[in-house]
Amino acid sequence: MTRQNSTGLLPSPAAGLIRDMPFPARSNQAKHVSRNEPAITPALIAEHGLKPDEYQRILKLIGREPTFTELGIFSAMWNEHCSYKSSRLHLKGLPTKAPWVIQGPGENAGVIDIGDGMACVFKMESHNHPSFIEPYQGATTGVGGILRDVFTMGARPVACLNLLRFGAPDHPRTRHLVAGVVAGVGGYGNSFGVPTVGGSVGFHTRYDGNILVNAMAVGVARADSIFYSAASGVGLPIVYLGSKTGRDGIHGATMASAAFDADSEEKRPTVQVGDPFSEKLLLEACLEIMGKGCVVAIQDMGAAGLTSSAVEMGAKGNLGVELDLDAVPCREPGMTAYEMMLSESQERMLMVLDPAHEAEAEAIFRKWGLDFAVVGKTTDTLRFVVKHQGETKADLPIKELGDQAPLYDRPWVPTAKKPMIDAASIVAPMSHRDALLKLLGSPDLCSKRWVWEQYDHLILGNSVQQPGGDAALIRLGDGPKGLALCTDVTQRYCDADPVEGGRQAVAEAWRNLTAVGARPLALTDNLNFGNPEKPDAMGQLVGCIKGIGEASLALDFPIVSGNVSLYNETQGRGIPPTPAIGGVGLVDDVTKTATLAFKAAGEVVLLIGDTKGWLGQSSYLSEICGREEGAPPPVDLDLEKRNGDFVRALIRDGLVTAVHDLSDGGLAVALAEMAMAGGIGARIEAVEGVAELFGEDQARYIVTTKPAGAEKIKVLAAQTRCVARVIGETGGNALTLPREAPILISDLVAAHEDWFPKFMGSAR
Repeated sequence: MTRQNSTGLLPSPAAGLIRDMPFPARSNQAKHVSRNEPAITPALIAEHGLKPDEYQRILKLIGREPTFTELGIFSAMWNEHCSYKSSRLHLKGLPTKAPWVIQGPGENAGVIDIGDGMACVFKMESHNHPSFIEPYQGATTGVGGILRDVFTMGARPVACLNLLRFGAPDHPRTRHLVAGVVAGVGGYGNSFGVPTVGGSVGFHTRYDGNILVNAMAVGVARADSIFYSAASGVGLPIVYLGSKTGRDGIHGATMASAAFDADSEEKRPTVQVGDPFSEKLLLEACLEIMGKGCVVAIQDMGAAGLTSSAVEMGAKGNLGVELDLDAVPCREPGMTAYEMMLSESQERMLMVLDPAHEAEAEAIFRKWGLDFAVVGKTTDTLRFVVKHQGETKADLPIKELGDQAPLYDRPWVPTAKKPMIDAASIVAPMSHRDALLKLLGSPDLCSKRWVWEQYDHLILGNSVQQPGGDAALIRLGDGPKGLALCTDVTQRYCDADPVEGGRQAVAEAWRNLTAVGARPLALTDNLNFGNPEKPDAMGQLVGCIKGIGEASLALDFPIVSGNVSLYNETQGRGIPPTPAIGGVGLVDDVTKTATLAFKAAGEVVLLIGDTKGWLGQSSYLSEICGREEGAPPPVDLDLEKRNGDFVRALIRDGLVTAVHDLSDGGLAVALAEMAMAGGIGARIEAVEGVAELFGEDQARYIVTTKPAGAEKIKVLAAQTRCVARVIGETGGNALTLPREAPILISDLVAAHEDWFPKFMGSAR
């Protein structure tokens, strides 16, 4: 049903109404000085991304016209990227708690207990708009920002992942964007010294004008040594840490909260510039002062820079903050208060410091060659006061800027249900052999080796499984425990049915972790959607959140952190709803996990899970038939849990030699991937037709076992109400599908590996 506004905050009216807005003169009692600042006009307000009703709220809140700096501060804190004003209402219903959750959403990153006194800290964030404007710097600063979110909590980063979506391969900008983004992701992670161990890369014409760059970082800390952002204590020093402030990235968060028009080049100055070597120094300095007991609260300067970090620390701690910008280290002369407050220069932190440790903390930062400056103090006023060159540039209520920012209940309409595709009506336009080769060489299903070989996935020496499998696997210290990590979403499913697509994204992440033998513990998400002021786009967001919540609850897979990226739209054309899911699982012994590669000839191939042959929104229908139609496959969450628990038990007990979950491309593609990974073929029987070979029914896995284990697996499956059937045997140098000529593994590899290098203009 359509939801109506019930918060007292109306959806934004037409921009033309701003002409009728009253602009009260400054009160003679105001302490603010407007020297050399532009007049507040309707055009200036619109340029700051504030709607007429929001500006009226500002006037009512502070009782006067804001200064130019205050207008910038409101613009930064009340934009969609920082305030979540269109999504907070719906996010509140997500399951976020479990006995192993130490910190859920609301902090820089989520934290879960992984035993032995250790915690895993992780989060995913977007840098979509900046990466479209300037792909290299947009991607690098996306990686840098998410790394800071993790080590701000006191964790040492141990892995990065990503989820990337680009426009159609034949679009004139796609190759340029792919090259820049991949180079940026690798350039920052490799230089910083953290392995990029996994990810997802896809293409669709609806990303032509608005690509997605979602970065995920994972760190490890002592469970009793987590640091938080809420300030505490009155009169404590607020310290600026890290690199100097420049004019890069001003209005970056505001830009990320608006749709693109015809020309995005003019927004290039809003993109930040990253320096991974400075961030490495910042990491080491922060962890050192944390270890010395210097830190009361700490917050990285990400979106909205100094403004958001100071406001969030004060608002969360129910304290006021007073800043003296004369003390801020700047790398450019003549910077104004407005510029300093809105700059998104990278590699910076803000900290509330224990005064007894000020000298010690400063000595540590000086040792690492980084700036350290006391730029303010905490107060008991609940005011956010900014001073510069003897003038009060801002004096605002801090709670209303931070955790009491506007909240919208925007109108939305549910996505119309698509009809089910009758598999019997699909006439195969080519042989199954040719269809499989074409799918393996398609942009979405081809090998992404060209991408991940540009990332250092081995640095730190703890990577157990390289990219290309179901989930990445890293060892924790010297082992034996490890973490399994993945990112997933199928935007076709979400576009056709947001609720079912949201459920499937969580379920697939859960399966990918399961397939390597990990117990799924928690997830982070990055909700990428179009314009929330359009009821259909808002309906997609609401539907996906509903589906994600249902799957998270049913699978005991809580959401501990996340990000929302809205207004992913160019000239009125929005992206497909793309709720990226980042999953984290725990393995007790990294030597007792599974990979997808066939291990030896003569092993039995079994299909776990029921196959009905669902072709709606399938890769086969899209790539082979040229149709994106129908309802996506339904997700039975009880069945997902039952089959997943069964597969993990098989791995734990050593009954299976290879495991792979089934997703895009169905059974045929999964078998080909297993054959290519192991260099061993298979002869497949007892499956018939397009629907069984290429259908994308959920809750399914392929496993292999030694001949003696097949009957035992079937007995155990019956006892646990799971379906397990023998479909073939491994061996030879080819994959043979029923009634089809054998496909040499070398031909599978050529089809799978060649597309990306050719697309990017390089040899394999």
